[in-house]
Amino acid sequence: MRLLRKTGDVPKRSLWQRIKDIAVMDVSTIARGGVSPGSLEQLEQLLLEADFGVPVTLRLVEAVERQAQRGFVRTQAEFQGALVEGIVTALRAGNSDAALTLAPTAPTVILVVGVNGAGKTTFIGKLSERFRGQRKRVVVAAGDTFRAGAIDQLRVWAERTGAEFIGAKPGADPASVAFDAIDAAIARSADVLIVDTAGRLHTSDALMEELKKVSRVIAKRLPTAPHETLLVLDGTIGQNAIQQARIFSSAVPVSGLVVTKLDGTARGGVVVAVHEAIDVPVKFLSVGEGAADLVSFDALEYAREVME
Repeated sequence: MRLLRKTGDVPKRSLWQRIKDIAVMDVSTIARGGVSPGSLEQLEQLLLEADFGVPVTLRLVEAVERQAQRGFVRTQAEFQGALVEGIVTALRAGNSDAALTLAPTAPTVILVVGVNGAGKTTFIGKLSERFRGQRKRVVVAAGDTFRAGAIDQLRVWAERTGAEFIGAKPGADPASVAFDAIDAAIARSADVLIVDTAGRLHTSDALMEELKKVSRVIAKRLPTAPHETLLVLDGTIGQNAIQQARIFSSAVPVSGLVVTKLDGTARGGVVVAVHEAIDVPVKFLSVGEGAADLVSFDALEYAREVME
Protein backbone atom coordinates (compact mmCIF):
# COMPACT_ATOMS: atom_id res chain seq x y z
CA MET A 1 0.00 0.00 0.00
CA ARG A 2 1.24 3.46 -0.84
CA LEU A 3 1.90 5.57 2.26
CA LEU A 4 2.26 8.97 0.62
CA ARG A 5 -0.22 8.89 -2.22
CA LYS A 6 -1.45 11.45 -4.68
CA THR A 7 -4.39 13.66 -3.83
CA GLY A 8 -6.99 13.97 -6.59
CA ASP A 9 -5.30 14.12 -9.97
CA VAL A 10 -2.14 15.84 -8.75
CA PRO A 11 0.67 13.40 -7.93
CA LYS A 12 2.60 14.16 -4.79
CA ARG A 13 6.20 15.20 -5.33
CA SER A 14 8.44 13.23 -3.05
CA LEU A 15 11.21 14.76 -0.99
CA TRP A 16 13.72 13.08 -3.26
CA GLN A 17 12.18 14.70 -6.34
CA ARG A 18 12.46 18.11 -4.70
CA ILE A 19 16.08 17.45 -3.76
CA LYS A 20 16.88 16.64 -7.39
CA ASP A 21 14.93 19.66 -8.65
CA ILE A 22 17.30 22.11 -6.98
CA ALA A 23 20.36 20.13 -8.08
CA VAL A 24 21.52 19.23 -4.58
CA MET A 25 22.53 15.94 -6.10
CA ASP A 26 25.23 16.90 -8.60
CA VAL A 27 26.99 13.66 -9.48
CA SER A 28 30.02 15.40 -10.94
CA THR A 29 30.49 17.45 -7.76
CA ILE A 30 30.31 14.37 -5.58
CA ALA A 31 32.71 12.47 -7.79
CA ARG A 32 35.28 15.27 -7.31
CA GLY A 33 35.27 14.87 -3.57
CA GLY A 34 31.90 15.13 -1.90
CA VAL A 35 28.81 17.21 -1.46
CA SER A 36 29.41 20.96 -1.54
CA PRO A 37 28.61 23.08 1.55
CA GLY A 38 25.98 24.92 -0.46
CA SER A 39 24.27 21.68 -1.38
CA LEU A 40 24.26 20.58 2.23
CA GLU A 41 22.61 23.85 3.25
CA GLN A 42 19.94 23.32 0.60
CA LEU A 43 19.44 19.74 1.79
CA GLU A 44 19.05 20.96 5.37
CA GLN A 45 16.41 23.48 4.28
CA LEU A 46 14.42 20.85 2.39
CA LEU A 47 14.46 18.45 5.30
CA LEU A 48 13.25 21.18 7.64
CA GLU A 49 10.48 22.08 5.19
CA ALA A 50 9.49 18.41 5.16
CA ASP A 51 8.95 18.58 8.96
CA PHE A 52 11.84 16.38 10.05
CA GLY A 53 12.60 18.88 12.82
CA VAL A 54 15.96 20.39 13.72
CA PRO A 55 17.62 17.50 15.66
CA VAL A 56 16.83 14.83 13.04
CA THR A 57 17.66 17.16 10.15
CA LEU A 58 21.09 18.00 11.54
CA ARG A 59 21.89 14.33 12.06
CA LEU A 60 20.77 13.40 8.55
CA VAL A 61 22.88 16.13 6.94
CA GLU A 62 25.90 15.23 9.06
CA ALA A 63 25.53 11.56 8.12
CA VAL A 64 25.40 12.36 4.40
CA GLU A 65 28.41 14.66 4.67
CA ARG A 66 30.39 12.07 6.61
CA GLN A 67 29.66 9.32 4.08
CA ALA A 68 30.50 11.62 1.18
CA GLN A 69 33.85 12.52 2.74
CA ARG A 70 34.64 8.82 3.08
CA GLY A 71 33.86 8.25 -0.59
CA PHE A 72 30.66 6.28 -0.01
CA VAL A 73 28.41 8.80 -1.79
CA ARG A 74 29.34 9.27 -5.42
CA THR A 75 26.09 8.56 -7.28
CA GLN A 76 22.46 9.55 -7.00
CA ALA A 77 21.56 6.07 -5.79
CA GLU A 78 24.21 6.23 -3.04
CA PHE A 79 23.06 9.70 -1.99
CA GLN A 80 19.48 8.51 -1.85
CA GLY A 81 20.53 5.39 0.06
CA ALA A 82 22.41 7.46 2.63
CA LEU A 83 19.29 9.48 3.37
CA VAL A 84 17.13 6.35 3.62
CA GLU A 85 19.63 4.79 6.01
CA GLY A 86 19.65 7.92 8.15
CA ILE A 87 15.85 8.04 8.39
CA VAL A 88 15.66 4.35 9.31
CA THR A 89 18.32 4.83 11.99
CA ALA A 90 16.30 7.69 13.51
CA LEU A 91 13.06 5.69 13.48
CA ARG A 92 14.67 2.62 15.03
CA ALA A 93 16.42 4.54 17.79
CA GLY A 94 15.17 4.21 21.35
CA ASN A 95 11.68 2.88 21.93
CA SER A 96 10.72 1.73 18.45
CA ASP A 97 8.80 -1.56 18.67
CA ALA A 98 5.79 -1.12 16.37
CA ALA A 99 4.00 -4.27 17.57
CA LEU A 100 0.80 -3.82 19.57
CA THR A 101 0.93 -5.01 23.17
CA LEU A 102 -1.76 -7.61 23.80
CA ALA A 103 -2.84 -8.65 27.28
CA PRO A 104 -1.90 -12.22 28.30
CA THR A 105 -5.49 -12.61 29.47
CA ALA A 106 -8.34 -11.00 27.54
CA PRO A 107 -9.52 -8.36 27.17
CA THR A 108 -6.75 -6.18 25.80
CA VAL A 109 -7.73 -2.58 26.57
CA ILE A 110 -6.68 0.11 24.10
CA LEU A 111 -7.21 3.77 25.00
CA VAL A 112 -7.24 6.16 22.04
CA VAL A 113 -6.43 9.84 22.62
CA GLY A 114 -5.84 12.94 20.52
CA VAL A 115 -7.15 16.38 19.60
CA ASN A 116 -10.28 17.30 17.69
CA GLY A 117 -10.08 16.43 14.02
CA ALA A 118 -7.05 14.18 14.21
CA GLY A 119 -9.04 11.15 13.06
CA LYS A 120 -9.45 9.16 16.29
CA THR A 121 -12.89 7.74 15.61
CA THR A 122 -12.00 6.72 12.07
CA PHE A 123 -8.82 5.08 13.36
CA ILE A 124 -10.84 3.13 15.93
CA GLY A 125 -13.07 1.86 13.14
CA LYS A 126 -10.06 0.78 11.09
CA LEU A 127 -8.41 -0.91 14.07
CA SER A 128 -11.66 -2.69 14.87
CA GLU A 129 -11.80 -3.92 11.27
CA ARG A 130 -8.27 -5.27 11.57
CA PHE A 131 -9.02 -7.17 14.78
CA ARG A 132 -12.27 -8.51 13.34
CA GLY A 133 -10.28 -9.79 10.37
CA GLN A 134 -8.22 -11.74 12.88
CA ARG A 135 -11.46 -13.29 14.17
CA LYS A 136 -11.27 -11.42 17.46
CA ARG A 137 -14.31 -10.28 19.39
CA VAL A 138 -14.13 -6.48 19.66
CA VAL A 139 -15.98 -4.02 21.86
CA VAL A 140 -15.75 -0.27 21.24
CA ALA A 141 -16.75 2.24 23.92
CA ALA A 142 -17.96 5.79 23.24
CA GLY A 143 -15.92 7.68 25.80
CA ASP A 144 -16.35 10.96 23.94
CA THR A 145 -19.54 12.01 25.69
CA PHE A 146 -19.24 15.69 24.91
CA ARG A 147 -20.65 15.38 21.40
CA ALA A 148 -23.67 13.30 20.49
CA GLY A 149 -22.29 13.18 16.96
CA ALA A 150 -19.15 11.44 18.15
CA ILE A 151 -21.20 8.72 19.83
CA ASP A 152 -23.25 8.21 16.67
CA GLN A 153 -20.16 8.13 14.47
CA LEU A 154 -18.54 5.44 16.59
CA ARG A 155 -21.77 3.42 16.58
CA VAL A 156 -21.78 3.50 12.77
CA TRP A 157 -18.18 2.26 12.65
CA ALA A 158 -19.02 -0.54 15.08
CA GLU A 159 -21.90 -1.64 12.86
CA ARG A 160 -19.69 -1.51 9.75
CA THR A 161 -16.92 -3.60 11.28
CA GLY A 162 -19.01 -6.04 13.30
CA ALA A 163 -17.80 -4.78 16.67
CA GLU A 164 -20.01 -4.56 19.73
CA PHE A 165 -20.84 -1.05 20.88
CA ILE A 166 -20.97 0.43 24.38
CA GLY A 167 -22.69 3.80 24.26
CA ALA A 168 -23.46 6.52 26.74
CA LYS A 169 -25.69 9.52 27.02
CA PRO A 170 -24.17 12.85 26.01
CA GLY A 171 -22.66 14.47 29.08
CA ALA A 172 -22.00 11.19 30.91
CA ASP A 173 -18.78 10.85 32.89
CA PRO A 174 -16.15 9.45 30.47
CA ALA A 175 -14.30 7.61 33.24
CA SER A 176 -17.51 5.84 34.26
CA VAL A 177 -18.12 4.86 30.63
CA ALA A 178 -14.64 3.32 30.47
CA PHE A 179 -15.17 1.47 33.76
CA ASP A 180 -18.51 0.04 32.64
CA ALA A 181 -17.06 -0.87 29.24
CA ILE A 182 -14.46 -3.08 30.90
CA ASP A 183 -17.21 -4.86 32.84
CA ALA A 184 -19.12 -5.38 29.58
CA ALA A 185 -16.05 -6.60 27.70
CA ILE A 186 -15.31 -9.16 30.40
CA ALA A 187 -18.94 -10.30 30.58
CA ARG A 188 -19.04 -10.75 26.79
CA SER A 189 -15.69 -12.56 26.63
CA ALA A 190 -14.30 -9.90 24.31
CA ASP A 191 -10.73 -10.15 23.09
CA VAL A 192 -10.25 -6.41 22.65
CA LEU A 193 -11.83 -3.29 24.13
CA ILE A 194 -11.12 0.01 22.35
CA VAL A 195 -12.04 3.11 24.33
CA ASP A 196 -12.60 6.40 22.53
CA THR A 197 -11.99 9.70 24.31
CA ALA A 198 -13.08 13.26 23.69
CA GLY A 199 -11.06 15.13 21.09
CA ARG A 200 -9.67 17.41 23.70
CA LEU A 201 -7.52 20.42 22.96
CA HIS A 202 -4.03 19.79 24.26
CA THR A 203 -4.02 23.35 25.66
CA SER A 204 -6.97 22.67 27.98
CA ASP A 205 -5.75 21.77 31.46
CA ALA A 206 -9.22 20.70 32.63
CA LEU A 207 -9.69 18.29 29.75
CA MET A 208 -6.21 16.85 30.17
CA GLU A 209 -6.95 16.24 33.86
CA GLU A 210 -10.08 14.38 32.83
CA LEU A 211 -8.03 12.24 30.48
CA LYS A 212 -5.72 11.36 33.36
CA LYS A 213 -8.79 10.32 35.35
CA VAL A 214 -9.98 8.02 32.56
CA SER A 215 -6.59 6.32 32.46
CA ARG A 216 -6.51 5.94 36.27
CA VAL A 217 -10.01 4.47 36.42
CA ILE A 218 -9.20 1.93 33.72
CA ALA A 219 -6.12 0.85 35.67
CA LYS A 220 -8.13 0.62 38.87
CA ARG A 221 -10.74 -1.63 37.27
CA LEU A 222 -8.24 -3.82 35.43
CA PRO A 223 -4.64 -3.80 36.66
CA THR A 224 -2.05 -3.44 33.86
CA ALA A 225 -4.67 -1.75 31.65
CA PRO A 226 -4.75 0.16 29.44
CA HIS A 227 -2.38 -2.15 27.62
CA GLU A 228 -1.94 0.45 24.90
CA THR A 229 -2.54 4.19 24.96
CA LEU A 230 -2.39 5.30 21.34
CA LEU A 231 -2.02 8.98 20.45
CA VAL A 232 -3.56 9.90 17.11
CA LEU A 233 -1.84 12.79 15.32
CA ASP A 234 -2.82 14.59 12.12
CA GLY A 235 0.12 14.23 9.73
CA THR A 236 -0.73 17.48 7.93
CA ILE A 237 -0.14 19.84 10.87
CA GLY A 238 3.65 19.67 10.83
CA GLN A 239 5.59 20.75 13.88
CA ASN A 240 2.40 21.35 15.90
CA ALA A 241 2.19 17.57 16.17
CA ILE A 242 5.36 17.58 18.26
CA GLN A 243 3.87 19.96 20.81
CA GLN A 244 0.70 17.88 20.99
CA ALA A 245 2.72 14.71 21.49
CA ARG A 246 4.75 16.22 24.31
CA ILE A 247 1.70 17.46 26.21
CA PHE A 248 -0.31 14.25 25.84
CA SER A 249 2.65 12.09 26.82
CA SER A 250 3.17 14.20 29.94
CA ALA A 251 -0.47 13.59 30.94
CA VAL A 252 -0.85 9.87 30.21
CA PRO A 253 1.65 7.08 29.44
CA VAL A 254 1.41 7.15 25.65
CA SER A 255 2.68 3.82 24.31
CA GLY A 256 2.29 4.30 20.57
CA LEU A 257 1.69 6.85 17.83
CA VAL A 258 -0.83 6.75 15.01
CA VAL A 259 -0.22 9.28 12.23
CA THR A 260 -3.24 10.01 10.03
CA LYS A 261 -3.95 11.81 6.75
CA LEU A 262 -0.60 10.99 5.21
CA ASP A 263 -2.37 10.76 1.87
CA GLY A 264 -2.92 14.51 2.26
CA THR A 265 0.67 15.67 2.70
CA ALA A 266 4.07 15.36 1.09
CA ARG A 267 5.79 16.45 4.31
CA GLY A 268 6.17 13.07 5.94
CA GLY A 269 9.15 13.99 8.11
CA VAL A 270 6.82 14.70 11.01
CA VAL A 271 6.61 10.94 11.60
CA VAL A 272 10.32 10.90 12.38
CA ALA A 273 10.25 14.15 14.35
CA VAL A 274 7.49 13.07 16.73
CA HIS A 275 9.15 9.72 17.45
CA GLU A 276 12.36 11.62 18.16
CA ALA A 277 10.62 14.13 20.44
CA ILE A 278 8.93 11.72 22.88
CA ASP A 279 10.72 8.38 22.27
CA VAL A 280 7.48 6.51 21.54
CA PRO A 281 7.15 4.08 18.61
CA VAL A 282 5.02 4.79 15.57
CA LYS A 283 2.59 1.86 15.41
CA PHE A 284 0.20 2.73 12.58
CA LEU A 285 -0.18 5.02 9.60
CA SER A 286 -3.64 5.90 8.36
CA VAL A 287 -3.57 6.66 4.65
CA GLY A 288 -7.20 6.89 3.52
CA GLU A 289 -10.83 6.87 4.57
CA GLY A 290 -11.59 3.18 4.05
CA ALA A 291 -11.66 0.57 6.78
CA ALA A 292 -8.68 -1.18 5.17
CA ASP A 293 -6.54 1.98 4.89
CA LEU A 294 -4.50 1.30 8.01
CA VAL A 295 -0.84 0.31 7.72
CA SER A 296 1.32 -1.27 10.39
CA PHE A 297 4.42 0.88 10.60
CA ASP A 298 7.65 -0.32 9.03
CA ALA A 299 10.61 2.06 9.26
CA LEU A 300 12.42 0.86 6.14
CA GLU A 301 9.31 0.86 3.97
CA TYR A 302 8.44 4.34 5.15
CA ALA A 303 11.92 5.75 4.60
CA ARG A 304 12.11 4.30 1.10
CA GLU A 305 8.79 5.81 0.15
CA VAL A 306 9.65 9.23 1.53
CA MET A 307 12.81 9.14 -0.60
CA GLU A 308 11.22 7.54 -3.65
